[in-house]
Amino acid sequence: MKNSRIALSLVAVLALAGCGASSSAADKEPVKNGEDKSPLAEYMGDGFISNSGGPMMATRAIGGPNESSEEQLAKQRKIEESTAACMKSAGFDYVVVPPEQEKKGKFDEAFNLPPDKFAEQYGYGVSTIDWGKPDDAQNNDPNAKIRKALSPNAQKAYDKALNGQLAISGNGSGGVISMQPADGKGKPTDMGCRGKAAEEVYGKAEDHQADFAKFDSLFKDLDALRKRFEADQRVIDATAAWADCLADAGHSGFKKLEDPRSSISEKLDKLTGAKKDGGPTSAGGDGKGNVTVFQAPSLDKVPAAQLADLRKEEIELAKADQGCKKKVYDEPAKKAQYELEKEFVAANKTQLEAYRDSVSER
Repeated sequence: MKNSRIALSLVAVLALAGCGASSSAADKEPVKNGEDKSPLAEYMGDGFISNSGGPMMATRAIGGPNESSEEQLAKQRKIEESTAACMKSAGFDYVVVPPEQEKKGKFDEAFNLPPDKFAEQYGYGVSTIDWGKPDDAQNNDPNAKIRKALSPNAQKAYDKALNGQLAISGNGSGGVISMQPADGKGKPTDMGCRGKAAEEVYGKAEDHQADFAKFDSLFKDLDALRKRFEADQRVIDATAAWADCLADAGHSGFKKLEDPRSSISEKLDKLTGAKKDGGPTSAGGDGKGNVTVFQAPSLDKVPAAQLADLRKEEIELAKADQGCKKKVYDEPAKKAQYELEKEFVAANKTQLEAYRDSVSER
């Protein structure tokens, strides 16, 4: 069980739910070591995904790009301390785990690999990483051990005290975490000790949501920029060349860059009975403040032979995908992207600076 980072993520999800920015906690990408930053990255910060697939918005951590690591760690410590005090008042033990002492899990190590090395070992990370099973870092969490020692009824009470209205359900084929407003105004009335602690440090989610609403027009313009990128003839030609390259490598039928990964996700869904694609979680909102996060199922119940076959297929496909992108797609797509972003920055610099400054103040 994670500690202060979960509370931070909660606030981030709530702050962006229903905003113009699209977000997903599931779409992790391997690190692209040494890659230069695109023209938009200066204004959109680390939460802005800008790569050979074109520009798009992503959930960013609350706390601006100018905030140092030590400042972030201090805030996470405060969340932990406040959570512990709140849980004590509720009658439960909770151990404060300083963020700098948190052990990195296997998932962190995997996604720090460069894309080609990641593909060689994990493919897309869909069937090759069991997202539904806790890693070593979670197994060593003292608070997970405290919860495990409780009776089933006490565990439910513990979860409610810690997470409030967050309801977790699942039967081994996937779990659902749903946040539903109880006051009719699009926000949960009880976010538990973690949520209260996060609000103490980062402010209320509805305030952040209102702040982001000021930039709805910017988000719409960014979405239009993404569509311009996709419609650019250089990108269309590069995508066709990528598809032909994959077909020559024995992987035909793919038209869009996301298709290979999606094909593996769909096959895994059939094996697990899940309705969402592979990854740690995927989040969605209904525009009324309700946020649902679908958790990946454990792969324990998937027949070993079928899972092994799918993993082999995934790795071979991902390796060919990365190779073809590098060979025929990345360079022309990046050139088109940077040119379009440069034009966008020139035309929208005032609004981009306002967004950057607004985020840096949080």
